[in-house]
Amino acid sequence: MHVVFFGDQHLESLGGAQVSMRLQRTYLERAGHRVTVVAPRMHGPRAALGAGDSGYLNLPSMPITLDREYSMSWPGRRTDVYLDLAFRDLPPVDLVHVQADFWGAFIGHRFARRHGIPVVHTMHNRVEVGIAAVTPLHRQVLWVLNAWRRRAVGGGAGSDGWAYLRGIAAGSRAVTAPSGHFARRLEQNGVFSPVEVVWNGIDDEMLAEVRAEVAKDVTDAAPRRPRFIWLGRMSPEKRLLPFLEAVVASEVDADVEIIGGGGQLRAAERIAARATKTRIRFAGRVSYRDVLLHVARADAVVQTSIGFETQGMTPFEAATLGTPTIVSDPDIAGELRGGLWAVPDVGADEAARIAALAETLRIAAADIRAGTAPSPHPAVVAEFTQSSRTAAMIEVYERVLREARGA
Repeated sequence: MHVVFFGDQHLESLGGAQVSMRLQRTYLERAGHRVTVVAPRMHGPRAALGAGDSGYLNLPSMPITLDREYSMSWPGRRTDVYLDLAFRDLPPVDLVHVQADFWGAFIGHRFARRHGIPVVHTMHNRVEVGIAAVTPLHRQVLWVLNAWRRRAVGGGAGSDGWAYLRGIAAGSRAVTAPSGHFARRLEQNGVFSPVEVVWNGIDDEMLAEVRAEVAKDVTDAAPRRPRFIWLGRMSPEKRLLPFLEAVVASEVDADVEIIGGGGQLRAAERIAARATKTRIRFAGRVSYRDVLLHVARADAVVQTSIGFETQGMTPFEAATLGTPTIVSDPDIAGELRGGLWAVPDVGADEAARIAALAETLRIAAADIRAGTAPSPHPAVVAEFTQSSRTAAMIEVYERVLREARGA
């Protein structure tokens, strides 16, 4: 079949959704299907990435960030005409898979509606929570987004995040989500029903390579300090600063590695300088393969965001590599089904949350030293590979196509 992905950003740009979509494309093509990816053309120093790849259909776009990493394409008649002309030279499209939340979603649904093509829509973003995390004017932003959505693709009234997601899902024959907890929230808020759960996965080949490399490590039999790792974007919703405050308060005798970058780096370094017993190292940004190597060699991953993630890839990647996680988000803890230390839910008071995380760090360090750390659930380890996730998505595609043909 010929499947067309629609994304908000080019797949060669940085971001978790882009990594996931690149993997999906690779494994769909290995299964014998054709994938065309429609997304805004990149600008800036990384614009050459993916050049000459016939699987990319790059839309006219404008940069929207200072580093020109990210761009947008305006959903309207001019873009519609550009797309329709481009697809005249491509094989007929069987199915549209929208994996976007903003302009990519509008453009994808408009394309599918014009040509009578069935749509599968994967929800990656809990829009209301995400926008509230980055601006105090989130209600006004959501009002504008809903007005834009109604103009671009139609849909019902409403001005909150759920109304927005209902509007962009309205033309779909199936909706998927990358976790059970996000799927339940989508259903409870009337976005779509049923919402099918298809996790984002990890590259089978890279997983095998990392496991093989880690297996070659020579492990010193002598006792060593527990090794914790935190990785992600250094922004408020990820709660790096509260984590470091918890590390300082815990006075745990351990090594902590921070992987990632962002606007909170300087503040994070100032907090880390107050640690006495804990050695804290900032590793910066590293390649995805190196991230997996660091995770595999750690004793525990620390997950600190609460209520923000629609899946939370890191704990699942850790589980696949045999590394347990300290989990702050109860939704993610439930999804993992074990192999973790759950930080007690103490409500919204940040001081209480920091104290609870500090105590959990102490407990985890003691368990690691004693050799009694929990093991990840075998089902999570087996089901998180991209090959299994692609097989699950192909089942969704085939059912949607049967239904669309009236079979």
